[in-house]
Amino acid sequence: MKLSATKYFFIVFAIMLFIACNGDKNKHPDLSSNPVYQSDPALKKITEQITKSPKDASLFFERGKMLRKLKYDTLALKDLKMATILDSTRAEYYSAVGDLLFETKDIAGSVQWLQKAIILNPKDMRAHLKIAKMFLYIQDYSRGFAEINIVLRSSPYNPEAYFLKGMLYKDMRDTAKAISNFQTAVQVAPEYRDAVVQLGLLYSAKKDPIALKYLDNATKMDSSDVLPMYAKGVYYQENKDYENAKAMYKACIIRDYHYTNAYFNMGYILMHEDSLAKAYRQYDIVTKIDPVNSTAYYNRGLCSELMDSFKKAASDYQMALRIDSTYDSPREGLKRLRGKVK
Repeated sequence: MKLSATKYFFIVFAIMLFIACNGDKNKHPDLSSNPVYQSDPALKKITEQITKSPKDASLFFERGKMLRKLKYDTLALKDLKMATILDSTRAEYYSAVGDLLFETKDIAGSVQWLQKAIILNPKDMRAHLKIAKMFLYIQDYSRGFAEINIVLRSSPYNPEAYFLKGMLYKDMRDTAKAISNFQTAVQVAPEYRDAVVQLGLLYSAKKDPIALKYLDNATKMDSSDVLPMYAKGVYYQENKDYENAKAMYKACIIRDYHYTNAYFNMGYILMHEDSLAKAYRQYDIVTKIDPVNSTAYYNRGLCSELMDSFKKAASDYQMALRIDSTYDSPREGLKRLRGKVK
């Protein structure tokens, strides 16, 4: 049976409409209405540009980088991947996707993107360094050094390369070579804060007072990071300067109420000064900040035991074991309390 011209037209129109609708599924979704894109003037501007030029890979790449800086990782990943779809020849696009996946702990997913970046551009330094960081993560040191050396051959003053080399040596417990590479990173880039922090930590472990200089510099570079202050506290504590140690731990807590390491170390010092009630309060705060911290319950229980509050001690030891059944210290504590709890 032959179709009339009118019926034929409508069938063809329906098929074309179906194809068009299904084709749209493969397009990058229109996210311009997402409130995120209105939250920042630069994001709003580039989103408007994307709306006008939706096939411009560079625009998605730039917006992806902006989103990443603003911690919108999911949206950033979509934009960066879209950049690779629109232009599959740019190594830096693949490198950016791999970099973001690595930072969000998708190590396996990161590798294929970084390898693609290196295939497109064997001199892509960011990709080589990110792969070196992956090898550090899995403790494959020789391959990590190989990636770093590729970078240093073409860029002998790359501070990140020296920093990663230092991290590899640090993980291998070769402190001298680690310090040497961190110092080189700082010589090349004096504001390379991560290297400054590492030097402070390593010298602190050696009980070398130069640690304080590095840690102070790190704090000046970024006062929002409490790690250098905490490290100063550890330095003073290891050198039996408990008053300065406590002062640094208090400074950490003022800066970041949730920094539990400072409470633990403060509690440790107070216990050794026989200020058990004060130490108890430090561990008590940690149990409120982190209710599943088994070590906090054990330490609080130990304070109670030393103050002869055996029932409270037993309760905390039991809680510690409920959180972590493999934790031996509270189990030993309960053995000590046999016959003392009524």
